[in-house]
Amino acid sequence: MPLLIAHQLPAEFAQPIGAALPPGVGFRAINPQAAWDVPEDAQILLAVPSRGGNNATPTEKPQGWPRNLKWIQAVSAGVDEYPPWIFDVPLVTCGRGTNSAPIAEFVLAALLANVKKLPEIWIDGAEQWKRRNLDALAGKTLGLVGYGSIGQAIAARALPFGVEILATTRTRNSGSDENGVRFAGLDEVLAQADHLVIAAPLTAATAGLIGRAAFARVKPGVHLVNISRGKIVDHDALLEALEAGQVGTATLDVTDPEPLPAGHPLYAHPGAKISPHLSWSDGQPGRSSAALFTANLRRFIAGEILEGLVNPQVGY
Repeated sequence: MPLLIAHQLPAEFAQPIGAALPPGVGFRAINPQAAWDVPEDAQILLAVPSRGGNNATPTEKPQGWPRNLKWIQAVSAGVDEYPPWIFDVPLVTCGRGTNSAPIAEFVLAALLANVKKLPEIWIDGAEQWKRRNLDALAGKTLGLVGYGSIGQAIAARALPFGVEILATTRTRNSGSDENGVRFAGLDEVLAQADHLVIAAPLTAATAGLIGRAAFARVKPGVHLVNISRGKIVDHDALLEALEAGQVGTATLDVTDPEPLPAGHPLYAHPGAKISPHLSWSDGQPGRSSAALFTANLRRFIAGEILEGLVNPQVGY
């Protein structure tokens, strides 16, 4: 049977992938209003989270699921937004690493904007020409909650600025790596970080991880950056911490929910800097996803182990 790939991708993301497929491989779009109505003859599905345009995820498993699917490639790094029944398919992979570089650049931009007081130091008149004290990254401690591909990309770009990096992960809480990144428990990272970056996947273990108890332990005035998932941070607790000065600034590229409803107090809080979940964007839609998928497709056809395999027991 000829190989058929079904996909839920918007056109701008589908085009580079479709153009890179080998001859004879079918590539068929699914209507976003029936995004899980997978053709019976499809063996592979490229899946998109609901915020990416797939707005028709049923609460119940579709009848006949998983049909003839052998492999699902989730284009996002996280799989928390997909229904649990996707794991009825023998192979599920994710886009781990595809957006790590632009996300890491976004984080570095946020850190530099914080210490250099950008854009508020820009002036548009001589009467505003006043001396202001700026800060530096050098000598500060960057705390990373999560040290997967995104955390490692952030560390690689932050180390040349002279920061000390302290990371906490599910599997390591001591020692250091070859780059000098030290590992510690969450409490130590919270207590020492001048800039605290949330780069962990959303799982049952990380949902609500940064809440009132965590904010009570952070270094006062910490700069919080969340580029992972909004549900990892308790927004009510964050507002309290901002009001108390326990958190100096919160740079949030992700929120819970997305978007925050109109009138939410975080929009108006001077310490909150919110962007609409775009830290992954690099101006070339689908390029990195196409590279990962076509490489994995070659492995799939050859019967080799795929990159980015998801462990449903740990959630990533």
